[in-house]
Amino acid sequence: MTRFEWNRGYMTSHPLQTAGVSAALIIRYLYTALFLYGFVHKIMRGWMWTGIMEQHFTKRLAELQVEALVAGSGLAQVLSFQAAYLEHFAIPLALPIAWIVTIGELIVGVALLLGVATRANALFGLFFLLNFTAGGYYNLTIPPLVLMSLMMIFLPTGQWFGLDRMLNRKYPDSPWFR
Repeated sequence: MTRFEWNRGYMTSHPLQTAGVSAALIIRYLYTALFLYGFVHKIMRGWMWTGIMEQHFTKRLAELQVEALVAGSGLAQVLSFQAAYLEHFAIPLALPIAWIVTIGELIVGVALLLGVATRANALFGLFFLLNFTAGGYYNLTIPPLVLMSLMMIFLPTGQWFGLDRMLNRKYPDSPWFR
């Protein structure tokens, strides 16, 4: 893809590219809003200093155990993995995980809002999504969010609109701002 420019002449001569870039940026900001909302929600509910996350994990573990009893063998294996993830990793480490997730959502949200290290932060966001899925919090919103993450990992949205373009000029050898 050629280097996109936000000027009338370029946008008029490249209408499809302009539409694609605009759509990708809208998707980036919707994805950003999800992470900023998650951060604000966790701060307002006190997730970082209470046992709320552990309560959610414990409740989900019980649900997974019931679901595994009635599921077929293939699904039961997935549910068993998710239950083990919660029981042996997430529940014992619930408070540190609450801190990591809350601060991580802030970092991802602010970085994507400003267009700083967008590819790396989209990868960080994908890491969160995969961990949510591993913990049994899979639902139909996860696949589109994974696709959004992948789109931002592979497309230079921070170059199109954000600080990545300026930072890449200043630090051309850095992989963070490409």
